[in-house]
Amino acid sequence: MLSREFGAAKAAAIVLVLAWALAPAAFAQPRGVQIEELTSTELRERIAGGATTVLVPIGGTEQNGPHMVLGKHNVRARVLAGDIAQRLGNAVVAPVIAYVPEGSISPPAAHMRYTGTISIPESAFEAMLEGAARSFKQHGFRNVFFLGDHGGYQKNEERVAARLNREWARDPSCRVHALLPYYQVTQTSYVAALKQRGYSQAEIGTHAGLADTSLALAVDASLVRGVMLKEPVKPGENRGVQGDPRRATAELGQLGVQQIVDASVAAIRKLTLENR
Repeated sequence: MLSREFGAAKAAAIVLVLAWALAPAAFAQPRGVQIEELTSTELRERIAGGATTVLVPIGGTEQNGPHMVLGKHNVRARVLAGDIAQRLGNAVVAPVIAYVPEGSISPPAAHMRYTGTISIPESAFEAMLEGAARSFKQHGFRNVFFLGDHGGYQKNEERVAARLNREWARDPSCRVHALLPYYQVTQTSYVAALKQRGYSQAEIGTHAGLADTSLALAVDASLVRGVMLKEPVKPGENRGVQGDPRRATAELGQLGVQQIVDASVAAIRKLTLENR
């Protein structure tokens, strides 16, 4: 009996020693690309090691019909920015900006007519982008890219980038870019690919329709309430949806994901090469 207890204690001690021995190796493993998951020291070392490009994913909190969650853009922007950063190899991803201009609050217009949408003034949004870019320049990043996941604020990204680049014209250490191809792909080549597969423009839609919902399914299926996709759409019914999402699939969405990542990586590589 005593021998058995001694053997068990010895085995436990060996396990504990192995755990301590392996712990430093585990902590030494390379971290991911999300800034908020790194320590300050880890990020500083990444920058010193050449990770001098930062991607700023911009989402938004808005209604997406009865079948898709309010934070769709935020999840999608974070995941896709992460994929792009992994492909680049020298980039990290800033926390997602979830508060964006969505139109008039009072009287409510556009998405603000639906519960849960959050809208901020364009001036506040641009100030937030500007503050983020200035922060990253201060920390040694050479390129700041705004990745906007929907169309309403693309012009704001461009304005902030142009304003800061004018201000920093005599200081070439950092450039700011509004990465328009990230969003443009979803309105052009992705739509074309869906049409080639027999889907109509009316079904593809422009908001929360087949294209938008398929992208969400490809990124994270939990963003979509599958049961609600089966509900018939009544003629003239306004559910905050432009298009018909009922035939959306993750496979169709993966077409768009691949196009977004490919186009973004190519554009970033071109722009960063020009900024050397």
